[in-house]
Amino acid sequence: MATQRLRWRIFAGEMGATLASPAGTPPGLDVDPFDAHCEHLLVRTRSDGDRPPRVVGTYRLLTPLGAQRAGGLYADAEFSLNRLDHLRLRMAEVGRACVDPAWRGGAAMLLLWSALAQFASVPMHDGGHAAASLWAGLRRSHLAEPALAVQPRLPLPLQALRSNLPVAPPPLLAGYLRCGARLLGPPAWDPDFGTADLPLMLRLDDLPPAYRRRFDLPA
Repeated sequence: MATQRLRWRIFAGEMGATLASPAGTPPGLDVDPFDAHCEHLLVRTRSDGDRPPRVVGTYRLLTPLGAQRAGGLYADAEFSLNRLDHLRLRMAEVGRACVDPAWRGGAAMLLLWSALAQFASVPMHDGGHAAASLWAGLRRSHLAEPALAVQPRLPLPLQALRSNLPVAPPPLLAGYLRCGARLLGPPAWDPDFGTADLPLMLRLDDLPPAYRRRFDLPA
């Protein structure tokens, strides 16, 4: 419940997302049907005198078995993933990542990543121009092979948006790319969260040697 409370505070309170939790959900919690099938990773503070530990970072992981129980991936609602069907038994989905604003210096996210051994969101405060420009730039350098291409169910209207703005990837997306992640296709528009979601795949075999050592993976 602490992770769901943190998610609500970040997604609804900070980002202004519209969170459709099931009927009967207590106020102030972000709950969706996938939670029951996911592994939830979290970072807690240490006890400090009379102050108990609190959750300051969270991530959830949907394993292939969890996806079977849930009836699919969260991403299936945003993208047509037919070309990835042959990978589903070896593919885990990560998401709902958030970190308390006071703990965004990097350490909390590194702890979460170290426990993990595909989606990155771009805010659309400018109407989507930054997201379109980011896609235009990254597709030239970080696009996966055509055999893995996926298509958004609600595409970002790229033709109506500028694509030549100098845009730096958000920190989480930049981290994925440094780890060797590849884009699988153009962004989808998520009107509830007010974001453009880029489909990413990170194969463990593509991790650079430095990250393999950091996450204690075999070379």
